[in-house]
Amino acid sequence: MAKLTFLPHEVICPDGLTIEAGKDETILNAALRNKISIEHACEKSCACTTCHVIVREGFDSLEEAEENEEDYLDKAWGLEPESRLSCQALVGESDLVIEIPKYTINMVSEEH
Repeated sequence: MAKLTFLPHEVICPDGLTIEAGKDETILNAALRNKISIEHACEKSCACTTCHVIVREGFDSLEEAEENEEDYLDKAWGLEPESRLSCQALVGESDLVIEIPKYTINMVSEEH
């Protein structure tokens, strides 16, 4: 099991949190299972950018993003070289440090 450390986000995870994730579990599924409510307006189908995260440590341990994910990431607010869509990024065996960006392009929270 890998450890995922979510950095503090003033609304979604104010104190930050470290959780465990199984190999090949998405970052988003691990977060949701641990009550970290990352927005996912397209229901995890890689059709929006609301689940955008920045992998501050451990990025190179993730498999490369597929072309469709890369295309959507180009539209994400605050895009960085270590950006991923959390619905697509599969956790491996390495620990990750994850930042949830302050904003998304979604104007209204879906509150899933």
